[in-house]
Amino acid sequence: MRTRRKHPDVPAPDSPWNEIVPGLWMGGHEFRGLSGQLELAEVGQEFDLVQTLLRRPGHGPDPGVEHHVWPIPDGPLDGTQLAGVIRLAEAACEALDDGRSVLIRCYHGYNRSGLVVAHALMRRGSTAEAAIRLIRARRSPWALHNELFVDYLRAGLATARLLEELTD
Repeated sequence: MRTRRKHPDVPAPDSPWNEIVPGLWMGGHEFRGLSGQLELAEVGQEFDLVQTLLRRPGHGPDPGVEHHVWPIPDGPLDGTQLAGVIRLAEAACEALDDGRSVLIRCYHGYNRSGLVVAHALMRRGSTAEAAIRLIRARRSPWALHNELFVDYLRAGLATARLLEELTD
């Protein structure tokens, strides 16, 4: 499930990725270039760690760059998927603590990547609301337009995970 299917009016971002806080970047696999045409966001060696929530061949990163892949839908997540999101945010925080640069990406770089980035910010002391505001200001007003993901953040991912596992 991609956001554009549910929201055909969601525009592609204007850049492949944006820095949310120093060293923590959020992005996607496509963006609208200066020409107005869609371009591929191909990662080379710009980042020390790349976390991918939607794998698409040919988008990098280069060999030798640490790469974590955890495909999840842009929709309801089960307990296992939420546990993976939590682990990705923990790994991102550890990399930042070590002075490494991190890119977290999904299709447009709005929802799935926003969920991981927001959780990482919350692990570092931010509230859900402050994290959401910062992400929307730095990436796009369209970031985290998936209200279910916003609800997950407001409840806390650990709580959301427990509730999802109870319903399984």
